[in-house]
Amino acid sequence: MKQKENLNPVLLLLFQLAVWIYTSVSFLPSFVLSRLCGPGGVRHGTEEERAARAKARSAPGCPEGPYRAVSAANGLATSLRPGVDTLDKVFEYAATRFPHRDCLGTRELVSEEDERQGNGKVFKKVVLGEYRWLSYEEVLTAAARLGSGLASLGQRPKHNVAIFCETRAEWIVAAQACFMHNFPLVTLYSTLGGPAIAHGLNETQVTHIFTSRELLETRLKDILYEVPRLQHIIVMDNTPTSWPGYPRGISVHNTAAVQKLGARPENAARGRKQPLPSDIAVIMYTSGSTGIPKGVVISHSNIIAGITGMAERIPNLNEEDTYIGYLPLAHVLELSAELVCVSHGCRIGYSSPQTLADQSTKIKKGSKGDTSVLRPTLMAAVPEIMDRIYKNVMTKVEEMNCVQRTLFTLAYNYKLEQLGKGNSTPLCDRLVFGKVRSLLGGRMRVLLSGGAPLSAATQRFMNVCFCCPVGQGYGLTETCGAGTISEMWDYSTGRVGGPLVCCEIKLQDWLEGGYRRTDKPHPRGEILVGGPNVTMGYYKNEARNQEDFFTDESGQRWFCTGDIGEFHADGCLKIIDRKKDLVKLQAGEYVSLGKVEAMLKNCPLVDNICAYANSDETYVIGFVVPNQKHLLALADQYGIRGPCEDLCGSKAMEELVLKVLTEAALAAQLERFEIPRKICLSPEPWTPETGLVTDAFKLKRKELKTRYQDDIERMYGGK
Repeated sequence: MKQKENLNPVLLLLFQLAVWIYTSVSFLPSFVLSRLCGPGGVRHGTEEERAARAKARSAPGCPEGPYRAVSAANGLATSLRPGVDTLDKVFEYAATRFPHRDCLGTRELVSEEDERQGNGKVFKKVVLGEYRWLSYEEVLTAAARLGSGLASLGQRPKHNVAIFCETRAEWIVAAQACFMHNFPLVTLYSTLGGPAIAHGLNETQVTHIFTSRELLETRLKDILYEVPRLQHIIVMDNTPTSWPGYPRGISVHNTAAVQKLGARPENAARGRKQPLPSDIAVIMYTSGSTGIPKGVVISHSNIIAGITGMAERIPNLNEEDTYIGYLPLAHVLELSAELVCVSHGCRIGYSSPQTLADQSTKIKKGSKGDTSVLRPTLMAAVPEIMDRIYKNVMTKVEEMNCVQRTLFTLAYNYKLEQLGKGNSTPLCDRLVFGKVRSLLGGRMRVLLSGGAPLSAATQRFMNVCFCCPVGQGYGLTETCGAGTISEMWDYSTGRVGGPLVCCEIKLQDWLEGGYRRTDKPHPRGEILVGGPNVTMGYYKNEARNQEDFFTDESGQRWFCTGDIGEFHADGCLKIIDRKKDLVKLQAGEYVSLGKVEAMLKNCPLVDNICAYANSDETYVIGFVVPNQKHLLALADQYGIRGPCEDLCGSKAMEELVLKVLTEAALAAQLERFEIPRKICLSPEPWTPETGLVTDAFKLKRKELKTRYQDDIERMYGGK
């Protein structure tokens, strides 16, 4: 997707001349070699040639599949290495091979202060120091002691332990302790509300839980009387060391105290019961985007199959790589990504969305964010994060002077053209995109996007400006996050790649939505994923298990995803719809709410949007979180004054924003009946803390409908 050109012809000529001279004189040899051979000696060719290569084939030759990766034609992969078939063995293997290499890193807190904003709000700002690292050997020792300490506190093998905590190094240490001692780990999102937390803890009959000091005091403490089985709370912070005021029968410990208990000779010498590949490793509670969170039961062999498939798709993954961990570890994408890294000896530095970059909300102005200090080479992100980066950079481009903006546009479009031909652009990368690339540390070599579809505009932007491939992935908690990942040299957009080597995928007719395996030019239908990465089912929910999972005649498990996809001729999958997002309007037209939202989120005026439709109504409406900067600019253009909160309540601004959205929708070729006819504006962003989106920033439609019920009645009432 090219940047719009309105360019000075003299600058255009000078730019083209500079590029021609630089390429011819300095980089002619590398240019010739890049045409012949890509990384690892494989010729990658033009975008058309790359897209035409088969990534997967239908094993029986049927258009609906099942499709397998070309390299998995003779059998699906189940493990990274022979004999390494449980998660405790994965880490022990890594600790034996890389004992003294950095494993888990955390930045030290230098100072913390309150900063008052112009609107009177107070934000907490931090100054952070360097990363402090634990080696693989140190993490293994800490996990072994923690596991022994848990056992001495009465925790028994095959009895569940919960973890309710933010992403941090101690999370992985606690998880490894549980894996080593065959304690199934119950994971809960740190943003879940009290009822959802109590539901998960009671359903799994947990007696021991890991948490942080902040979550204990702000979330967990309020529901302790609702969780009668809970006996031991292990706090991952070292202070304070005593915890008065908790209900009788509940003991609160610091992690260090439990590790000290586990290090005692009589406890350390006690034998541990190692897990079998078929034993439960994790009961992962979903984010609850469609209701009460469900616990997905995942075995050791499920996770290992999943990370085997993911690792195969990341080129040259090795112990020199650095991964930045900031997404919720209770999310299958982050947990799987970190386990992939651990299995290859990479180091993992921890961060948070609030401290990720120099411009992040909690970083004090003038101090460095986590990416600047860590300089990672690998990163997983959800589209919401990438969309924010894209919009922020493009806003800064619009603020550049004419010459700077012209050079950026020239370089962007030139590189986009060269990527399509399979060529590198070292001059543009160094002189134009170096500053943008430095936003993520300057060393990023692979970005993995998952959790939701990534827009073509954002994907192209990341490819061009961050000078690294973006692998789009597709997977679900029920498949250990594994399904597909696009090849890193495949720069086509809108697709999620071919099946991983650990699974196969087929399509099933969904007649109600009009999707059939016989559709032309591409077979379409509900996506079914089968293989060793398909999980054991939902915890204590046999009705849903019967509905969503099945085992075929060969004994292989399958999961019915509810997502609608189509397979292209090269074996790549494209997600085109979702059963639960499809609404039939009164006149009989089907509207895919997710499709409408994906198209309109590309509009610079939109930070977030939720499309809504009633089956007994004739049109779509929408709730919009506008981009404050663009909203103020639009208001100023029409002489409307006031703070953002007042503008969002203005009928005139609703109509102006709707006009912009309608133009964007028509440009994106949405049908007239798909375009929202009325909207309401929300001044407050939707964050996981508001309960309106999940930790992966997926919309919680039920909660959004409740929040905006009055607006729904207004928009449909005044027809």
